[in-house]
Amino acid sequence: MGAHMSIAGGVATAPARAVAVGANTIQIFTRNNTQWKTKPLTGEEALLFAENARRTGVSVFAVHSCYLINLASPDKEILSKSREAFIDEMDRADALDIPCLVFHPGAHMGAGEEKGIQRIADSLNWALDKRPRSKVTLTLETTAGQGTSLGHRFDQLAAILEKMAPPERLAICVDTCHIFAAGYDISAEAGYNETFRSFDSTLGAGRIKLFHVNDSKTPLNSRVDRHEHIGKGKIGLEGFRLLMNDQRFVNTPMILETPKGPDGKEDIVNLKTLRKLTGRRN
Repeated sequence: MGAHMSIAGGVATAPARAVAVGANTIQIFTRNNTQWKTKPLTGEEALLFAENARRTGVSVFAVHSCYLINLASPDKEILSKSREAFIDEMDRADALDIPCLVFHPGAHMGAGEEKGIQRIADSLNWALDKRPRSKVTLTLETTAGQGTSLGHRFDQLAAILEKMAPPERLAICVDTCHIFAAGYDISAEAGYNETFRSFDSTLGAGRIKLFHVNDSKTPLNSRVDRHEHIGKGKIGLEGFRLLMNDQRFVNTPMILETPKGPDGKEDIVNLKTLRKLTGRRN
């Protein structure tokens, strides 16, 4: 279990922050997530990062991509920038030996679902063609479905995978807040079981590479993405108890993206809450 960690001061600082809050796995940005341009990683940074991760015993499991990237954009300039930024994200994850690159599928911006899905698949196939030796797993994140965002239904994710030349290079990150806001009721046992039956029949439960564990400030099917602390939102503790004790996912990383201040004390509380739901202390 872990959390998304700040890289203020450089990527090599993240593992120590994880230790401070009791996380043993983390997700990071490797660059400014709101700018197209970024400084390249140096060999020295990569070596220090690897040493700090080894020394602390923290598994840096995922990179989250830049928020500007839209692989479904109908705007040629934005699409080109998005694709170039995406392969830069792949390069940076590979340089740091981080196994997963988590990204939002994209928004069709009024062009329609079918065209948006095709552009996402084309963009991913393009990226894999550009980086045939990359080891990183491209990990599509479920979305809440705000605006024209794609990936809020399991069949949309399946449609993207069906258009991929090497679908084994892709995986899914399930964000609990997002799927709840998209209409999948995981707050109680019946809805939880139905949600993952649907996921398994559509995509295969084995495709899930990690979870973003976030409660939701907004109600079921709101289509609004607002993260809340565990047990304090509309999903509630029962939904997370079901997830944390689901034997299918016992070895799947669970990473918080809940609101927090600079000292990370909120992560400590949320991780303790999740561990208590399983009866584990660490």
